[in-house]
Amino acid sequence: MAAFRVVETETGTTQTGTTQTGTKEKRAPAQAGTAPADTQLWGEQVARDYDESSAFMFRPEVLDPAVDFLAARADGGPVLEFAVGTGRVALPLAARGLRVAGIELSEPMVAELRAKPAGAEFEVTVGDMATTRVPGEFALVYVVFNTISNLLSQDKQVECFRNAARHLRPGGRFAVEVFVPELRRLPPGETARPFHIGAGHVGFDTYDMVTQRLISHHYRLTEGRADTFLSHHRYVWPAELDLMARLAGLEPSERWEDWGETPFTAESRSHVSVWRKPEA
Repeated sequence: MAAFRVVETETGTTQTGTTQTGTKEKRAPAQAGTAPADTQLWGEQVARDYDESSAFMFRPEVLDPAVDFLAARADGGPVLEFAVGTGRVALPLAARGLRVAGIELSEPMVAELRAKPAGAEFEVTVGDMATTRVPGEFALVYVVFNTISNLLSQDKQVECFRNAARHLRPGGRFAVEVFVPELRRLPPGETARPFHIGAGHVGFDTYDMVTQRLISHHYRLTEGRADTFLSHHRYVWPAELDLMARLAGLEPSERWEDWGETPFTAESRSHVSVWRKPEA
Protein backbone atom coordinates (compact mmCIF):
# COMPACT_ATOMS: atom_id res chain seq x y z
CA MET A 1 0.00 0.00 0.00
CA ALA A 2 1.32 3.37 -0.71
CA ALA A 3 1.04 7.06 -1.07
CA PHE A 4 1.45 10.25 -3.01
CA ARG A 5 2.62 13.73 -2.11
CA VAL A 6 1.24 17.05 -3.27
CA VAL A 7 4.24 19.14 -4.26
CA GLU A 8 4.59 22.78 -5.13
CA THR A 9 6.05 23.63 -8.53
CA GLU A 10 6.85 26.86 -10.35
CA THR A 11 3.53 26.67 -12.14
CA GLY A 12 1.36 25.67 -9.20
CA THR A 13 0.57 22.51 -7.28
CA THR A 14 0.80 19.05 -8.79
CA GLN A 15 0.28 15.53 -7.53
CA THR A 16 3.18 13.14 -7.96
CA GLY A 17 4.04 9.56 -7.18
CA THR A 18 5.73 10.42 -3.93
CA THR A 19 4.20 10.33 -0.45
CA GLN A 20 1.05 11.62 1.19
CA THR A 21 -1.98 10.27 2.96
CA GLY A 22 -5.39 11.19 1.73
CA THR A 23 -5.09 8.57 -1.01
CA LYS A 24 -3.59 5.15 -0.63
CA GLU A 25 -1.79 6.31 2.47
CA LYS A 26 -4.98 7.54 4.11
CA ARG A 27 -4.63 5.88 7.50
CA ALA A 28 -6.26 5.93 10.87
CA PRO A 29 -4.93 8.67 13.18
CA ALA A 30 -1.82 7.64 15.10
CA GLN A 31 0.21 9.12 17.91
CA ALA A 32 3.06 11.35 16.77
CA GLY A 33 6.35 9.53 16.63
CA THR A 34 4.84 6.04 16.73
CA ALA A 35 4.32 3.65 13.85
CA PRO A 36 0.91 1.96 14.03
CA ALA A 37 0.70 -1.78 13.51
CA ASP A 38 0.03 -2.81 9.90
CA THR A 39 -3.32 -4.33 10.80
CA GLN A 40 -4.54 -0.93 12.07
CA LEU A 41 -3.79 0.98 8.87
CA TRP A 42 -6.31 -0.28 6.38
CA GLY A 43 -9.64 -0.61 8.14
CA GLU A 44 -13.14 -0.55 6.69
CA GLN A 45 -13.48 3.23 6.53
CA VAL A 46 -10.13 3.68 4.79
CA ALA A 47 -10.97 0.90 2.33
CA ARG A 48 -14.40 2.39 1.56
CA ASP A 49 -12.88 5.82 0.91
CA TYR A 50 -9.80 4.63 -0.94
CA ASP A 51 -10.89 4.81 -4.58
CA GLU A 52 -12.53 8.20 -4.12
CA SER A 53 -9.63 9.69 -2.18
CA SER A 54 -7.20 8.28 -4.78
CA ALA A 55 -9.31 9.36 -7.75
CA PHE A 56 -6.48 11.15 -9.55
CA MET A 57 -4.53 7.84 -9.65
CA PHE A 58 -7.38 6.28 -11.65
CA ARG A 59 -7.22 8.92 -14.39
CA PRO A 60 -6.31 7.39 -17.77
CA GLU A 61 -3.26 9.64 -18.15
CA VAL A 62 -1.92 8.28 -14.83
CA LEU A 63 -3.08 4.66 -14.90
CA ASP A 64 -2.74 3.71 -18.57
CA PRO A 65 1.06 4.20 -18.79
CA ALA A 66 1.52 1.95 -15.74
CA VAL A 67 -0.66 -0.79 -17.21
CA ASP A 68 1.05 -0.46 -20.61
CA PHE A 69 4.51 -0.69 -19.03
CA LEU A 70 3.67 -3.75 -16.96
CA ALA A 71 1.80 -5.53 -19.76
CA ALA A 72 4.81 -5.07 -22.05
CA ARG A 73 7.02 -6.85 -19.48
CA ALA A 74 4.58 -9.58 -18.46
CA ASP A 75 5.78 -11.95 -21.19
CA GLY A 76 2.32 -13.49 -21.43
CA GLY A 77 1.98 -13.88 -17.65
CA PRO A 78 1.10 -14.93 -15.11
CA VAL A 79 1.52 -11.75 -13.05
CA LEU A 80 1.51 -11.10 -9.29
CA GLU A 81 0.90 -7.75 -7.57
CA PHE A 82 2.16 -7.18 -4.04
CA ALA A 83 -0.34 -5.07 -2.03
CA VAL A 84 -3.01 -5.26 -4.70
CA GLY A 85 -5.42 -3.02 -2.74
CA THR A 86 -8.72 -2.44 -4.51
CA GLY A 87 -7.29 -3.57 -7.85
CA ARG A 88 -6.49 -0.17 -9.37
CA VAL A 89 -3.69 -1.64 -11.52
CA ALA A 90 -4.39 -5.38 -11.37
CA LEU A 91 -7.92 -5.32 -12.78
CA PRO A 92 -7.10 -3.34 -15.95
CA LEU A 93 -4.00 -5.49 -16.39
CA ALA A 94 -6.18 -8.60 -16.19
CA ALA A 95 -8.49 -7.00 -18.74
CA ARG A 96 -5.57 -7.20 -21.19
CA GLY A 97 -5.97 -10.98 -21.11
CA LEU A 98 -3.27 -11.72 -18.54
CA ARG A 99 -3.73 -13.98 -15.54
CA VAL A 100 -3.14 -11.68 -12.56
CA ALA A 101 -3.06 -12.61 -8.86
CA GLY A 102 -2.51 -10.44 -5.80
CA ILE A 103 -1.35 -10.40 -2.20
CA GLU A 104 -3.09 -7.93 0.13
CA LEU A 105 -2.71 -7.37 3.87
CA SER A 106 -6.09 -5.69 4.44
CA GLU A 107 -9.24 -7.79 4.34
CA PRO A 108 -11.43 -4.66 3.98
CA MET A 109 -9.41 -3.67 0.89
CA VAL A 110 -9.94 -7.16 -0.51
CA ALA A 111 -13.67 -6.79 0.13
CA GLU A 112 -13.69 -3.56 -1.90
CA LEU A 113 -11.86 -5.32 -4.73
CA ARG A 114 -14.33 -8.21 -4.62
CA ALA A 115 -17.27 -5.80 -4.83
CA LYS A 116 -16.16 -4.61 -8.27
CA PRO A 117 -17.67 -6.38 -11.29
CA ALA A 118 -14.28 -7.61 -12.50
CA GLY A 119 -13.06 -8.42 -8.99
CA ALA A 120 -15.47 -11.11 -7.85
CA GLU A 121 -13.29 -13.99 -9.07
CA PHE A 122 -9.92 -12.25 -8.77
CA GLU A 123 -7.17 -14.43 -7.25
CA VAL A 124 -6.06 -12.74 -4.03
CA THR A 125 -4.27 -14.06 -0.96
CA VAL A 126 -4.53 -12.17 2.33
CA GLY A 127 -1.10 -11.66 3.86
CA ASP A 128 2.12 -9.68 4.17
CA MET A 129 3.88 -9.07 0.85
CA ALA A 130 7.28 -9.69 2.47
CA THR A 131 6.49 -13.26 3.54
CA THR A 132 3.26 -14.58 2.00
CA ARG A 133 3.70 -17.27 -0.65
CA VAL A 134 1.32 -17.80 -3.55
CA PRO A 135 1.46 -21.13 -5.43
CA GLY A 136 3.13 -21.13 -8.82
CA GLU A 137 5.78 -19.16 -10.68
CA PHE A 138 5.24 -15.77 -12.30
CA ALA A 139 6.67 -13.90 -15.26
CA LEU A 140 6.24 -10.56 -13.49
CA VAL A 141 5.89 -9.45 -9.88
CA TYR A 142 5.31 -5.76 -9.20
CA VAL A 143 4.67 -3.30 -6.37
CA VAL A 144 3.48 0.23 -7.18
CA PHE A 145 2.74 3.64 -5.69
CA ASN A 146 5.58 3.72 -3.11
CA THR A 147 4.23 0.67 -1.33
CA ILE A 148 7.64 -0.77 -0.57
CA SER A 149 8.23 2.21 1.73
CA ASN A 150 5.38 0.95 3.92
CA LEU A 151 7.76 -1.79 5.08
CA LEU A 152 9.39 0.04 7.96
CA SER A 153 12.72 -1.75 8.26
CA GLN A 154 15.53 -2.58 5.89
CA ASP A 155 15.16 -6.25 6.76
CA LYS A 156 11.48 -6.26 5.76
CA GLN A 157 12.30 -4.53 2.47
CA VAL A 158 15.00 -7.11 1.73
CA GLU A 159 12.50 -9.87 2.52
CA CYS A 160 10.09 -8.30 0.04
CA PHE A 161 12.73 -8.64 -2.68
CA ARG A 162 13.44 -12.22 -1.64
CA ASN A 163 9.74 -13.01 -1.70
CA ALA A 164 9.48 -11.56 -5.19
CA ALA A 165 12.42 -13.71 -6.30
CA ARG A 166 10.78 -16.81 -4.83
CA HIS A 167 7.71 -16.17 -6.96
CA LEU A 168 9.55 -15.46 -10.22
CA ARG A 169 10.29 -18.04 -12.86
CA PRO A 170 13.76 -17.89 -14.45
CA GLY A 171 13.92 -14.77 -16.60
CA GLY A 172 11.00 -13.20 -14.70
CA ARG A 173 10.95 -9.54 -13.67
CA PHE A 174 10.32 -7.60 -10.46
CA ALA A 175 9.14 -3.99 -10.93
CA VAL A 176 8.98 -1.33 -8.20
CA GLU A 177 7.57 2.22 -8.34
CA VAL A 178 8.81 4.43 -5.50
CA PHE A 179 9.80 7.99 -4.67
CA VAL A 180 13.37 9.27 -4.49
CA PRO A 181 14.17 10.58 -0.98
CA GLU A 182 14.27 14.38 -1.02
CA LEU A 183 16.71 15.05 1.78
CA ARG A 184 18.59 17.64 -0.26
CA ARG A 185 15.49 19.83 -0.14
CA LEU A 186 15.65 20.05 3.65
CA PRO A 187 16.76 23.42 5.05
CA PRO A 188 20.34 23.17 6.41
CA GLY A 189 20.34 21.56 9.84
CA GLU A 190 16.60 20.79 9.74
CA THR A 191 14.76 17.46 9.69
CA ALA A 192 11.31 18.71 8.65
CA ARG A 193 10.02 20.16 5.39
CA PRO A 194 6.53 21.27 4.32
CA PHE A 195 5.29 19.73 1.10
CA HIS A 196 1.88 21.38 0.92
CA ILE A 197 0.30 24.47 2.43
CA GLY A 198 -3.14 25.25 1.13
CA ALA A 199 -6.79 25.79 1.95
CA GLY A 200 -7.97 22.91 4.08
CA HIS A 201 -4.67 21.02 4.19
CA VAL A 202 -1.20 21.48 5.62
CA GLY A 203 1.38 18.75 5.19
CA PHE A 204 5.00 18.35 6.20
CA ASP A 205 7.51 15.52 6.35
CA THR A 206 9.89 14.70 9.18
CA TYR A 207 13.01 12.62 8.58
CA ASP A 208 15.02 10.37 10.88
CA MET A 209 18.43 10.09 9.23
CA VAL A 210 19.47 7.10 11.36
CA THR A 211 16.53 4.77 10.73
CA GLN A 212 15.58 6.29 7.34
CA ARG A 213 12.08 6.76 8.69
CA LEU A 214 9.87 9.37 7.07
CA ILE A 215 6.61 10.51 8.64
CA SER A 216 4.20 12.54 6.54
CA HIS A 217 2.04 14.71 8.81
CA HIS A 218 -1.34 15.78 7.45
CA TYR A 219 -3.66 18.33 9.00
CA ARG A 220 -7.01 18.65 7.24
CA LEU A 221 -9.91 20.97 7.94
CA THR A 222 -13.20 19.63 6.60
CA GLU A 223 -16.56 21.20 7.40
CA GLY A 224 -15.17 22.77 10.55
CA ARG A 225 -13.56 19.55 11.76
CA ALA A 226 -9.80 19.14 12.06
CA ASP A 227 -8.32 15.72 11.26
CA THR A 228 -4.74 14.62 11.76
CA PHE A 229 -3.13 11.73 9.90
CA LEU A 230 0.39 10.39 10.13
CA SER A 231 1.78 8.30 7.29
CA HIS A 232 4.84 6.20 8.17
CA HIS A 233 7.49 5.14 5.65
CA ARG A 234 11.03 3.93 5.42
CA TYR A 235 12.64 5.80 2.56
CA VAL A 236 15.05 3.81 0.42
CA TRP A 237 17.65 4.93 -2.11
CA PRO A 238 17.85 3.55 -5.67
CA ALA A 239 21.33 2.12 -5.03
CA GLU A 240 20.05 0.50 -1.84
CA LEU A 241 17.26 -1.14 -3.80
CA ASP A 242 19.82 -2.49 -6.26
CA LEU A 243 21.72 -4.08 -3.38
CA MET A 244 18.50 -5.57 -1.99
CA ALA A 245 17.86 -7.05 -5.42
CA ARG A 246 21.36 -8.53 -5.51
CA LEU A 247 20.84 -10.10 -2.08
CA ALA A 248 17.69 -11.70 -3.50
CA GLY A 249 19.55 -13.05 -6.53
CA LEU A 250 18.11 -10.52 -9.00
CA GLU A 251 19.96 -8.50 -11.63
CA PRO A 252 19.30 -4.86 -12.66
CA SER A 253 17.37 -4.51 -15.90
CA GLU A 254 15.82 -1.02 -16.25
CA ARG A 255 15.34 2.24 -14.37
CA TRP A 256 13.07 5.07 -15.53
CA GLU A 257 11.70 8.21 -13.96
CA ASP A 258 8.12 7.15 -14.60
CA TRP A 259 5.90 4.65 -16.35
CA GLY A 260 6.24 6.62 -19.58
CA GLU A 261 9.96 5.68 -19.69
CA THR A 262 11.27 9.18 -19.10
CA PRO A 263 15.04 8.84 -18.55
CA PHE A 264 16.04 8.71 -14.88
CA THR A 265 18.33 11.59 -13.89
CA ALA A 266 19.74 13.26 -10.79
CA GLU A 267 16.66 15.53 -10.81
CA SER A 268 14.10 12.70 -10.87
CA ARG A 269 11.76 12.63 -7.88
CA SER A 270 10.50 9.08 -8.41
CA HIS A 271 11.52 6.01 -10.35
CA VAL A 272 10.26 2.77 -11.82
CA SER A 273 12.95 0.10 -11.54
CA VAL A 274 13.00 -3.43 -12.90
CA TRP A 275 15.22 -6.35 -11.88
CA ARG A 276 15.38 -9.75 -13.51
CA LYS A 277 15.84 -13.28 -12.20
CA PRO A 278 18.67 -14.96 -14.12
CA GLU A 279 17.81 -17.74 -16.52
CA ALA A 280 18.37 -21.20 -15.08
